[in-house]
Amino acid sequence: MKNFRLFKTNDYEELSIQSARVFSGAVLSKPNGTFGFATGSTPEGMYKELVRLSNEGLVLFSGITAFNLDEYYPIAPSDEQSYSYFMAKKFFDLVGVPLSKRNIPGANNDPKIDCDLYEEKLASGDLIEMQILGIGTNGHIGFNEPSDTFPGRTHLVRLAESTIKSNAKFFKHPADVPKSAITMGVGTIMMAKRILLMVSGEAKAEILRDALTGPITPLVPASALQLHRNVTIVVDKAAAKYL
Repeated sequence: MKNFRLFKTNDYEELSIQSARVFSGAVLSKPNGTFGFATGSTPEGMYKELVRLSNEGLVLFSGITAFNLDEYYPIAPSDEQSYSYFMAKKFFDLVGVPLSKRNIPGANNDPKIDCDLYEEKLASGDLIEMQILGIGTNGHIGFNEPSDTFPGRTHLVRLAESTIKSNAKFFKHPADVPKSAITMGVGTIMMAKRILLMVSGEAKAEILRDALTGPITPLVPASALQLHRNVTIVVDKAAAKYL
């Protein structure tokens, strides 16, 4: 654990507030910087707190450039279950991130073109100052599922059954859950200057322990974070059970 900056919180609300403090601090340090965003239930509370801070004028997001970690494939940006829609409604629209500075993979109906274009966009600008991450129950970060190798670049991935099952709660019918996604590769994620890993709930406790203290292996994609120079981890009491 010596390579990580760890914050243990009592519950999800406290986790969200602490994560917002960490992230807003990074934005205040580089108000025109590039930042990496994640979707899902874990960061939602943090986004709510960041919106509050923005509304009070304590931190501004109008100058940042945003890159989203991943997106379902195929899915229209206007689809209410898309990550593009999630980020717009939960955060970007509410804090004034310009449309021209929102980058989310997909939408060209050709996964190879989409992935190559995304990498080109990332490479053409500044490094990501801070990348927000969650962790899946199987150890995935982004949608990088357990495999034989660490994926380097942005790529199309077939989602694991455990991931599909986990995502089903967001859809009316199980058949509607996307089976594929475009995601930054582990190599792309590791290029970020800083990483903010948010983990909530006892269901993540065992895999979090394995990722942080076990062997570095693509079978636990999040274990690659052991090699990163600057990772801040914010966990609630339940997720920290084995730390």
